[in-house]
This record gives sequence, C-alpha cells and structure tokens, in this order.
Amino acid sequence: MSGSDENNLGVIGPASNLQGSLLGEGGKLVTAMGQSRRALSDIDLNVTEAPGCPCAVNKRGFSENQRGSLDKVICPPRHSVCDKNLPIPSDRRITRKFAAQLANNQLAKLPKETKKVGLMGSKIRESENCTLTDVEDYKTDNDFPIPMFVHHTESILEETDEMEEVEMEDIADELVIDIDNCDKLNPLAVTEYIDEIYAYYKKVENSSCVPVNYMENQPDINENMRGVLIDWLVEVHYKFELMDETLYLMVNLIDRFLAVQSVPRKKLQLVGVAALLLACKYEEVSVPVVEDLILISDKAYNRKEVLDMEKLMINTLQFNLSVPTPYVFMRRFLKAAQSDKKLELLSFFMIELCLVEYPMLKFPPSLLAAAAIYTAQSTICGFKQWSATCECHSGYSQEQLRECSKLMVTFHQKAGTGKLTGVQRKYNTSRFGYAAGVEPAEFMLEGLR
Repeated sequence: MSGSDENNLGVIGPASNLQGSLLGEGGKLVTAMGQSRRALSDIDLNVTEAPGCPCAVNKRGFSENQRGSLDKVICPPRHSVCDKNLPIPSDRRITRKFAAQLANNQLAKLPKETKKVGLMGSKIRESENCTLTDVEDYKTDNDFPIPMFVHHTESILEETDEMEEVEMEDIADELVIDIDNCDKLNPLAVTEYIDEIYAYYKKVENSSCVPVNYMENQPDINENMRGVLIDWLVEVHYKFELMDETLYLMVNLIDRFLAVQSVPRKKLQLVGVAALLLACKYEEVSVPVVEDLILISDKAYNRKEVLDMEKLMINTLQFNLSVPTPYVFMRRFLKAAQSDKKLELLSFFMIELCLVEYPMLKFPPSLLAAAAIYTAQSTICGFKQWSATCECHSGYSQEQLRECSKLMVTFHQKAGTGKLTGVQRKYNTSRFGYAAGVEPAEFMLEGLR
C-alpha cells in the first residue's frame, strides 16, 4: 500500500488522478476530488498556522503546463508578526515523515548558494566540483539553524568516539586471558572452583618442603648420593612407564623422609624403592609388584625388607601423601601459557633436571614449575617471555623467576656431561620429542652473573 502524502505540505498528486474540473471564477478555487483524494479544505487542516500570520492560497489561474499539479500553500513574506518559526501544535504527532519534513523546510529557507548538509555532518555544494566542509565551519559561517538530523548525527558520532575509547581501555585491561573459558562444560575441569584449589595449593605447599640443609643431619650420606639415587629412579620410572605424578611424589617422599630420619648408606637405595612403591600405590592404577622392585635393585633386598621400609616411611610421614608437587602447578601454568607439545616437553625436561639437584630444594614447587615454563618459553622464542596471563595464574613475575631460571639454564648446559645423565637420555628419545637436543638459552645468563 502506498503511503499517505498528508505530511507533505500542499502537495497533491498528478492531475490525471483528479476527477472534475478546476474553476477560477470569482476568485474561488473549486476542486472536485475522486475517492482516492481528499478535499483541499481537509488538507488545509494539516497546514500549521502561527497566530497573527494568516496564510493564503494562490488564486492565480492555471496554465496548461500547470495542470499537472496544484501550487503549494505559501506564506506571505516575513514581517514583524511572522518573525519566528511556526510552532508545532501540541496535538500533532511527530512521525518520522513529519520530522523529515521539518528538516526539509529548514533547508528550503537557506539561500541557493548555501551548501547542502550531508548525512555525515558535511555540506555539499551544488556545483559539479563537490567540496566537503566541516559542520563546525558551517555553524560559524552561517547564522541559520542547524537541521535536526545534523544534530542527531553529531551526537551519534560523539557516542561512537566515546565507545571506541572505552573499548581501547578494555583491550588494554584485558591482557589476562580466561584460560578456563573453553572448559566450562567439562565437569572434570571443575572451573567453578579451580582457582580456589590452586590458592589452597599455594597456601600449603610450604608444608611439603624440606629444609635446604637437611643433609647436614645425615651422618652417612650426602647430597651427591641423593642425586645418584634420584637419577637412577628417573630411569626406573621411565622403564616402567609410570605416570608423571608418581615421579614427583616419589622424590618428595624421599626428601621428607631423609629430613627426619637418619639412614645408613647401604639402606639408601631401599628408601628409594620403598618411596617408589608408595607413590605407585597412591597414583597408579596398576602397581608394580614387589618382586619387580627387588629385581631392579639387583636383589640387594628381600621382600620383608622392602615392606618393612614401606611401613617405616609411611608412619614417619604420618600417612600424609596428599601434597602439592611441582607437577600439579606445571599443569596449571602450562595451560596459562597456552603451551603446545614442544613447550610442554621442554618444560618438563627443565624441571626434571632440577629434581636431581639438591640446591633446588630451596625453591617451592610452584616457583620451580613457573621458572621451568619461563625458561622453556625463552629457550624456544630466543628472548625472555612471560605473559601477563602466566604472571597472574602463577603469582610470580619475571624478576622473581630470574635466579631459579638462571640455575636451570646452567643445568641444561651440563645435562649431557658428568655422571648424572638419566634425564638427558630420557628426553633425548622420540617419545619425548628430543627435547634434550634444544640449545640452552645462554642469553638469559647475561646480566645475571
């Protein structure tokens, strides 16, 4: 259905739609309208009048060229009475069409040489070479009021600029990525309280740490013997194809037991075997049988000795096997680093090098994990890299990781030399992506000496 023309002041359709005739006798205008048109008197009701400013209808006769349409309803020249814009009746509804009509009327009052105002706040000359002028210049150069839609466009542009500024601020603030967003539908990821879990791990991790100088209380063993034992157990763990959690818990049990219990040198390997058995019972689904452990120790101990050491160890530790090891932090921090397989393997290579080294006991498990990932990232990229997301979830800045990272680089440099090469051989296989063959990040030692 075609729209009504009642909002276009004084406009009547082509004469072909008129039925009847136009008579100009006696200065009166008589119009006969068809069913699709209203009388001129009805249309006159839509003409807005101002008090004291009578409007008149053009009463001139029509030529043949003017038969196609009626003249517009016009207002006489302005005078003192009609010096203001016509008011809008309070009962008149402001429709889109009527608002556009008001804007067009304002444009019609401008001189012909005045530039037309474009939709985006610029005015366009009617000449062939169109030039754009800013609305601010238009406001200062002309005393005419700015049309309604120009004000509306300006306000929209201002709001858009403000929104862009807010978005840029949000981008600057949103440097920390929501690493749990992709796992919200995974019930095993426990995204609802994963942050609380790791906050608790950070709180209690010191209880699983041992004094750095506990070897001073051991009369018959030293730190080098500890290193040889753990290096051998790394190979045993690899041969049995056990879980990663088992390795880290086993080392933790050994250190915690040796920190409170004096052990003779000939029983040190037995401590390691018993710790491996306990860790397997806690972490593994399929636990190695005692006879297999006796066999790998070259039958240096019998079944009763292994089980007796197991009981002594579990009672000494008060059955406390639920401790946060570096492994639990490694998984969380690798997720924050958005790691791939290469970064993951190199990070575990770094931290397993630290398991053998006695001086690394001074660092808590969470810091060891963060420093291993930081060192691995920097080794792969060729420059120091630690994102805001990693810093947020680990709780450590680059400055806090510098000392530990420096030690890891030195361990990486000498990994293939010396007697303790179990970790090097393990990570120099295709199963572990030949991570041990990556060149050390020696540039990280600059300025740290």
